[in-house]
Amino acid sequence: MEKRLNAYEANPEAIAAMGRLEDHVRRCGLENSLIELVVTRASQINGCAYCLHMHTSDARAAGESEARLYLLSAWRESALYTPREKAALAWTDALTRLADSGAPTRDYEQGLTHFSEREFVDLTLLIGAINVWNRLSVGFRAVHPNDLKAGCANPEPTLDGAGV
Repeated sequence: MEKRLNAYEANPEAIAAMGRLEDHVRRCGLENSLIELVVTRASQINGCAYCLHMHTSDARAAGESEARLYLLSAWRESALYTPREKAALAWTDALTRLADSGAPTRDYEQGLTHFSEREFVDLTLLIGAINVWNRLSVGFRAVHPNDLKAGCANPEPTLDGAGV
């Protein structure tokens, strides 16, 4: 993987602003397990190895089951997720694939049956934030720690600790 710029060094003010958004969504009252499922799912869709490594590690450390992490890409077919989690994952899929989905009314309405309006705004901000982090990590080729240990061609991660 070719080495690209370090966003933290190139524009620390912008990254700090993203950090403030991340702080808000982490403290807004949404369940930590739901937050980790959402950020992991968006990172799956976006193919962000750096964020997948970070968020699956965080989820496991917080007590998330391996089965729920493994089946996340097939969440619609699994009974392991609550209706609230499924509503959040449907909204995550819709907004992460916005160009294709157009944010369907059914996903919007399902979300509002499981979240207050305030929570739904926070969920939407969470989804937007992880999509920005994914774009920073993929675009600038952030290297996750396992690649560093394996002797990857880019020995320095470009986004130290980024991500919602």
